[in-house]
Amino acid sequence: MALVKYNNNSLSSVTSAAGFPAGAMTLIKTLTASSSSTLSFVDGSSDVVLDSTYPIYMFKFINMHPATDGTDFQFNVSTDSGSNYNVTKTTTFFQADHSEGGVGESLAYYTGDDLAQGTGFQNLCDVIDNDNDNSGNGFLFLFDPSSTTFVKHFFSNANGMYNGNYHQDNYVAGYGNTTSAVDGVQFKFNSGNIDSGTIKLYGIKDS
Repeated sequence: MALVKYNNNSLSSVTSAAGFPAGAMTLIKTLTASSSSTLSFVDGSSDVVLDSTYPIYMFKFINMHPATDGTDFQFNVSTDSGSNYNVTKTTTFFQADHSEGGVGESLAYYTGDDLAQGTGFQNLCDVIDNDNDNSGNGFLFLFDPSSTTFVKHFFSNANGMYNGNYHQDNYVAGYGNTTSAVDGVQFKFNSGNIDSGTIKLYGIKDS
């Protein structure tokens, strides 16, 4: 059963969203992990478009399963066609938790998962277990990556499971502090490989 749904549809089947005109979302590229160290989307590489064609890009990640137990699913961006993923970022990170037993409810700001002008990878989903039935799911929006005038804003919602029976819902927002065009986005776990999972890149027209 799909745990993440939008308008009663499984996340993997969503091709449009409320607020976007019909047909506004265009699937650009799908990457599937198989014991992969990273999954990277680079403009102009392997049919990837990450330029002024679209003002908004969405990355939808489905069943990201870590090879290593208790690892964080992360991303970073590049301004040099994927040679380096180290753009300076400032972010916020909130997490809601709840257990299958109905205890441990919390909603908190996590200072250990945010960045303050840091160049490291930003956590999107915190501490995912590698049990067979656990995975991370969600999306990341990136706004106007080709701009050479403005910094690069993004936000994400992702969820997963940890400690066997705890569900977590993670909310991240922030910006890459660069006016250079962002032309690459990379995803990985902070330790070990991506055992399996799929990431889909969509372009979104705003009118």
